[in-house]
Amino acid sequence: MAEVTAKLIQELREKTSAGMMDCKKALIENNGNIQEAADWLRQKGIVKAASKAGRVAASGLVTVVKCDGMGCVVEVNAETDFVAKNEKFQKLVSDVANKALEFSGDFEKTLEAVKDDVAATIATIGENMNLRRVAKVSGENIYTYVHNSLVPGMGQIGVAVAINGDAAKIDEIGQKIAMHIAANKPEFMTIAEVDPIAVEREKKVFIESGATAGKPENVVEKMVEGRIKKYYGESVLEEQPFVMDPSKTVKQVVAEHGGTLAGFAYYLLGEGIEKREDNLADEVAKMLS
Repeated sequence: MAEVTAKLIQELREKTSAGMMDCKKALIENNGNIQEAADWLRQKGIVKAASKAGRVAASGLVTVVKCDGMGCVVEVNAETDFVAKNEKFQKLVSDVANKALEFSGDFEKTLEAVKDDVAATIATIGENMNLRRVAKVSGENIYTYVHNSLVPGMGQIGVAVAINGDAAKIDEIGQKIAMHIAANKPEFMTIAEVDPIAVEREKKVFIESGATAGKPENVVEKMVEGRIKKYYGESVLEEQPFVMDPSKTVKQVVAEHGGTLAGFAYYLLGEGIEKREDNLADEVAKMLS
């Protein structure tokens, strides 16, 4: 039997895009012959994953997991909404999320740990899919929320928020804060996190809109201050009016329960992915070409 070296495994991976363990097994089964091993992988359906890689994957599921003062929000994409309902895909998402938690939200380590499972699921289901992103939050108390849940803990929007303080008091409002984040989509947690360049850009847009035209300088200054305060109220979690009591900010509500915000993560499924839209005529033309 030929020796299955790391170089042979790498060569087969480059040829087929199959996972490392699959390549090793294929080479063992085929006495180290690259071409026969590649054919073996094709017969097993494993190299189907490679042919799917160029397809846009903007559907899928977002999930949230937590354990011992840490929470992870994970997005795994597939090509169609239909696949999100597939139990095999849901299991993959769950396994990926648990790996993300195991590796403390480290994306690269998680990706390395699950890439063979992702490839195998692609081969089984027949759609491109990928681990898109992982976010981690840490704190004394972790609260989560998933919106538009397809199954428990998996849906289209996932939120994890960390709040420091006495759990007996914080528990009363923890998940409500997570729900608030899902509804209001803050970009920052505190004013200190806001990029000063973004603030200056907001001022410039406001002034150039003509809203301050012809006003005295001291009035313009007050108007700009008001606009920036509004900007903070829209984009900064602590400064946002609490969705269940707009008379108070999120920071005030958390403080009333003896807590402080420690971090949050928010993912909207497919956000920022450019979806390809093909019409029926194009599809038919492609089939006939």
